[in-house]
Amino acid sequence: MSLTRIKLTGLAAIMMLGASTTGASASYCGDGNTVKFAGISWESGAFITQVMMKILEKGYDCQVDSIPGNSITLEQATANNDIQIFAEEWLGRSDIWNKAVDQGKVKAIGATFVGASEGWFVPDYVIKGDEKRGIEPMAPDLKSVSQLSDPKIVELFTDPEEPSKGRFLNCPSGWTCEGISSAKLEAYQLDEHYVNFRPGTGTALDAAIKSAYLQGDPILFYYWSPTAMMGKFNLIQLDEPAYSDACWEEISKSDGKREQGCAFPSVDVAYGVNSTFADEAPEIISVLEKATFPLDEVNGSLAYMSDNSVDADVVAEEFLKTKADVWGPWVTDEAKAKIEESLK
Repeated sequence: MSLTRIKLTGLAAIMMLGASTTGASASYCGDGNTVKFAGISWESGAFITQVMMKILEKGYDCQVDSIPGNSITLEQATANNDIQIFAEEWLGRSDIWNKAVDQGKVKAIGATFVGASEGWFVPDYVIKGDEKRGIEPMAPDLKSVSQLSDPKIVELFTDPEEPSKGRFLNCPSGWTCEGISSAKLEAYQLDEHYVNFRPGTGTALDAAIKSAYLQGDPILFYYWSPTAMMGKFNLIQLDEPAYSDACWEEISKSDGKREQGCAFPSVDVAYGVNSTFADEAPEIISVLEKATFPLDEVNGSLAYMSDNSVDADVVAEEFLKTKADVWGPWVTDEAKAKIEESLK
C-alpha cells in the first residue's frame, strides 16, 4: 500500500470518527440538556408525564425534571421554553396555548390518547335512582343544562354555605376548564343561581365527588375522561347546545362574549412541545409521535392508582413493567432493552 493511500485511509477514518462524534453530540440529551416536563396535577396527566419521563431517562439517557404549577402557567412556560413538554395538552381549550401556536412558539405532537370527553355531570341515581341503595330518583326529567335554572333543581343542588343558591363544582382555579366552565355559567345565566365552587386541587375535586356518590347525595360538577372516577362510578352527562366554532371562540377567550353557551368540542389531546425544542430534539419528537396511550389502559392505570392509594410514579413503573407490548413500539430496540433492564 502506498504512503499516499495510507494517508488518505487514515484521513477518511478520522473524518468518519468526527462525523460519528458529531452525530452523538447532536442529540438533545447527549448535549447534557435537561428535558423539563409540565408537572400536571390531574391524574391522567401526572401518570402519562411520569411514564414519558421514565422512558426518556432510562431509554435515552436524558436528564429529566418536572416543574409544578397550574395549567395556565405551565402552558406559558412551555411557550417560553422554560418547559419543553406538556404531556397532555387538550387542544383548542386554552387562549394562552392558542396564542402561542399562532406565534409559532409551540407545536402539537402526536396524540397522547384518543376518545377523551368532558362536560357537566350528575350521578346516575339523581335521575334514575338506585334501588339497591334505596335511593329514589331526585330529578327524573333532568337531561339538559337548560333545566338547571329550575328552582327545584337549584334547591336539589343546594350550596351548604349559601343555601339560597345551588352549588356547581368546577375545576380548581388555574385549570383551563375552570375558566371555560365559569364562562358557561355566565352564558347559561346560571351564575346568579349557583355558587361557582372551585376546589383547591384535583384531589379535592375527586374527593368531593366520591364522597357525594358514596353517600347518595346530589352533586353537579364538571368532569372528563380518562379518569379512574369515570370507570368506577355511573355518571350522566347533561346535554348542552350543539358546539359551534363561533360560540367556542367567545367561551374560550378570557375576554370573550358570554351571550351563548355550547357543548365542549370533540377533543384532540396531544403532546404540547416548545417549537425550538422540537427542532433541537428530533429523536425525542419521534418517540412522542408514536406514544399514543390506549384509553382503556389509562383508565385501568388510574383505577389502580386510586384503589391502591399510590402516586403516579409507582403506577408509571408498573405500566412499564407490565405493558411492554403497548410502549415498546414507541421506542427503538436499544431503548426498549435499556428500559426493561432498569426495571429489573
